[in-house]
Parts: sequence; structure tokens; C-alpha cells
Amino acid sequence: MTNASADGRANLALLTDLYELTMADAYLALGMHEPAVFELFVRRLPPHRSFLVAAGLDAALDYLENLRFDAADLDYLATLGLFPERFLAYLAALRFTGTVHALPEGTVFYEQEPILRVTAPIIEAQLVESRLMNLVHFATLIASKAARCVLAARGRRLIDFGMRRAHGAEAALLAARSAYLAGFDATATVEAGRRWGIPAAGTMAHSFVQAHASEAEAFSAFLRARPGRTTLLIDTYDTRQAAHTVVAIARELAARGEAGRIEAVRIDSGDLDAETRAVRAILDAGGCGDVKIVLSGGIDEHQIEALVSGGVPVDAFGIGTSLDVSSDAPALDIAYKLQEYAGQPRRKRSVGKATWPGRKQVWRRRDTDGRMTGDTVALEHEALPGEALLIEVMRDGRRRGPSPDLAASRARCRAELAALPPALCGPAAAACYPVMLSAGVTVSVTPVLPVATAAQGRTELP
Repeated sequence: MTNASADGRANLALLTDLYELTMADAYLALGMHEPAVFELFVRRLPPHRSFLVAAGLDAALDYLENLRFDAADLDYLATLGLFPERFLAYLAALRFTGTVHALPEGTVFYEQEPILRVTAPIIEAQLVESRLMNLVHFATLIASKAARCVLAARGRRLIDFGMRRAHGAEAALLAARSAYLAGFDATATVEAGRRWGIPAAGTMAHSFVQAHASEAEAFSAFLRARPGRTTLLIDTYDTRQAAHTVVAIARELAARGEAGRIEAVRIDSGDLDAETRAVRAILDAGGCGDVKIVLSGGIDEHQIEALVSGGVPVDAFGIGTSLDVSSDAPALDIAYKLQEYAGQPRRKRSVGKATWPGRKQVWRRRDTDGRMTGDTVALEHEALPGEALLIEVMRDGRRRGPSPDLAASRARCRAELAALPPALCGPAAAACYPVMLSAGVTVSVTPVLPVATAAQGRTELP
């Protein structure tokens, strides 16, 4: 399904930085039309991140396939007084004609590894930089955060609750998609359910309880109005007293032949460890052992890990703000850099931001159990042991075939997370996964630069 923007348009050609257009104008004036190779990658992992999960490729390919400057776009650009008619005419006919190699969505990757490689005439490859970064960065950021929650939850149900504090409509939708791709079970964002078939889940708000004369009246009214199994929010006033109220209502329902109507209770505040244990004891003592407990309220992967590791009897988590804004690491050091032009490798030498020149591939090695043991970043023509991760997904501006559906990408991510070395799986993991550079990459620069050893674990740029 096309990933339309929040205003319904699949293509927003002017959603770009102005300098992409001024450079494109200069390239055109200078007659520079040779093929360029740009690679999109993350320079350094954020603190406490031992891996990332690639996402956003489907939206990126939609953008490239639909890139058009319409009459309104060109009329606006003309008002800026920056561009000659020749350039505006060029934009009117422009379509993306390039080739894209990328990591499939759901693939685990590490710093300095290309996520996506664009090969196209330099004007086209340059113009798409900002939006590609925008789409891949955010989706990858949230998928990576969600994957950490999935690992910490150890099989417990996870629901995306983050729309209301997401940074706008597009962010809310893409966050729901990325979270589901990474292993979440459902989303509270209804439009995300409609677009991508993500299961929708929700409970009730404190305002519903407050709108009634008592908690018991609110719970009973909600159950009468809502057919099927229902989740009740029990921390509006006194969580433990509300649990006793739930037991009493469950008994009334059972007496009327409606046993099982209360599927779960949700706790959204307080000492979640103590309250969950107390509520579980109350429910069990009252014959409601089948009623599950959902926790929410500013939870992140560190709290999930602590609660699960501590044996707290929780069945599910609703994750909101910490997920949709990736609160502990709200941005990745992502870059889209020229690696080759007109058949010649190109290299940026800026201090702290130098690049390795040439178009590259990532080769992944695994042990006999399928666990990842190390990656090598190599030049495209080098054949190394292991699995080549970047695959051709677009040629001549069109997809090579249908993109994997969200369920397939989700399955890929599940398999990737299962193949992580155990040292990388905890939320506070500080271990370094070994990413090496091939001989071909290192001899492509002069002088030859230091290469990471297996013990160092990471590539080092000058």
C-alpha cells in the first residue's frame, strides 16, 4: 500500500532542503549528468544501542517511484527568483531513473554499514537525499527502539500507545508501522490499522471513569456498552480497591452466564512492581486468575526489563511516548554521502566525518546455529564468505518486484533478533559487534588507514 503523507499526497517533491535544488541547478548548468553513487548509513550508534533495525524502505521506494514536480511546485519555485526557466523545465520532466540497493526491512545492522545505496545521474541522486534520510531515519529509529522493547518483554504482548505525543500525524503512523515490524502485537492508532492491517487494540481512559458516579458504575456501564472481552483501567482512584471492584463485577457477570467478559485490567501509574503483584493476588484470590494485567504509563525497555526480570506477573505492556519519540535516543547520526562519481571513487575527509570511498556491500558471517558473528564492509565487486546483505530493489526507477508485505518484514525482523549474539540483547548492552573493513576498502584510500580488529569490534575512520 502506498505510504501517503499525512495530508494524503503520495509525493511531496518540495519536501526537501533548498540546497538540494540549488545544487541540482548548478549541476544542470555545468552539464554534470554522470552516474553518482550515494550511500545512506549511520556513522555511530547512540549510547546504549548495540544494533539497529532497518525500516522505511517501502516508503522510500514509493517516494522514488512517484517523484514528480507538479505545476503548483514549479509555480512556487518560480516565485523564489532563484531558478532559471531552463531548470524549472528540467524539473517538470524529471523522474527518478536510478538503481537502489538496500537492506530488506527488518534487517539488523550496525554503524558504518550502508542501509541503502542509490546509483543515478547525479542530479537525481542528489535531489532525493533529504526525503530519503527523513523516511529511513525515522522508521529505523523507531523500529530499533521497538526491537529493544520486544527483547526485554520476552514474549509478553506489546501495544503501541504513542500517537498522541508523536511529532505529527506522519510520525504517529510510521511509528506504529515500525513498531509492528519490530515485533509489537498491536497499535492504538486506528488509521495505522486500516493502512497496514496492524491489529488495533485499546482500553478506556480515566475520563470515562471520572464521568460516572463511581468506579463500579463506570466499569459496569462500559461492560454493558462494549460487547465481547474488555479491558478495564483500574488506577483512576485506588488501584487495589478497583481490583476488588473488578472481582465483584466478574462474579456478577459469571452469575448471569457472562464469565470471561473481563479480559484484562490496566494499571497506568504508581509503583508498577508493587501494584501489579497486589492486583494479581487480589484477582487470583477472587477467582479471576484468567484476567490479565496490562501496564502502561511512561514505560520503556529498561522498565520492561526490570519488571520482567523481577518476576512481576505482567501479561502485556502499552508503550507510548518513549517509543514514538525514542526518548532516550531521539536521533541517529545518519548520513547520505557521495561515494563515487563518473566511475571514480570519491571520499569526504572532514574531521570526524570522513568516509570510505567506493560502492560497498556488507557481508555477514554466522555460526553453525545461525547467530551473527561478524560483518565485513567490502567493495561491491569483492566476494567474501557469508551472506551479502544489500540487494537490488529498484532498477531504472522501478521496483524489481513487489516489496515484501509487512508480515514478511516482521517475520524477518523476528528471525534477525533471534540471531543476535546474547551479549547484544539487553537494553543496557555495551558489547561491540565486530564490523570489519575488507582489504579492498582500505587500499582504496592513500595512505592505507587503520582497520578495526575483531577485538576492537568497530571500524575506525581517520
